[in-house]
Amino acid sequence: MVDWEGGRRSGVEDRRGLGGGALIGGSSIGAIVLALIGYFVFGIDPQTLLSQTAQVSGQASGPAAVGACPEGDKACEFTDVMHTSANEVWASAISGYEPSTLVLYTQGTQTGCGVGQSAMGPFYCPADRKVYLDLDFARTLEQQLGASGDFALAYVIGHEVGHHVQNITGLSGEVQQRQQRLSERGSNALSVKLELQADCYAGVWAKRSDAQAHWLEAGDLEEALNAASAVGDDTLQRRSGGEVVPDSFTHGTSKERVYWFKTGYASGDPKACDTFKA
Repeated sequence: MVDWEGGRRSGVEDRRGLGGGALIGGSSIGAIVLALIGYFVFGIDPQTLLSQTAQVSGQASGPAAVGACPEGDKACEFTDVMHTSANEVWASAISGYEPSTLVLYTQGTQTGCGVGQSAMGPFYCPADRKVYLDLDFARTLEQQLGASGDFALAYVIGHEVGHHVQNITGLSGEVQQRQQRLSERGSNALSVKLELQADCYAGVWAKRSDAQAHWLEAGDLEEALNAASAVGDDTLQRRSGGEVVPDSFTHGTSKERVYWFKTGYASGDPKACDTFKA
């Protein structure tokens, strides 16, 4: 990306170094991948997953004040700029928009949804309206999932802010109510639609932010598309060595995730992201 360092920053809630519980099953990147497969493939609701880990993490870090990144911490600064950009794009699109907060942490941390652990990968907690990220996930994307480049991580942040948009507009709550009346298969299908819409919203953000900042360069979109493809349900199920079971999908196939990101980017219009009518 070109000149992202000139982007505006709103600050992060930096909990790194404040303590945290051990990762489930160890602290290796492999453990993170296994947990990601469990989340992305088997469709465990983030709030359920978070509450379950409360039993195994007694030293999770607590809240911290929102502030600037430590001087020279480029990884922190990059995520701050991307997260700030996403919130600015949605503030221009939604009247009365209230921004999400970005939390950086290591290993484990307290959230409004329970105890979060880095093995889950990045996640959004609707209860406290915060995006949680362990920066080691960037290594996971590159080394284990084959999605390298700074815009791969930017796509992930854009996706999580997309969930924030769904939350504050009331869509997430409506979908959860509908899911309670459906079979597991039907509930999973709605989860897929939510996730694909968040991918589309990430594309909308990428388009609109680039129109303002002109920071995308050759190869950046491919980095985002590779990341979207890497976390498709079918791809993760194959990676786990198991059978591909479409009825168990909760996030969509690699092809679908790429399609909806590209749809959002091509249009730059949130109205193009109605995955529930597609």
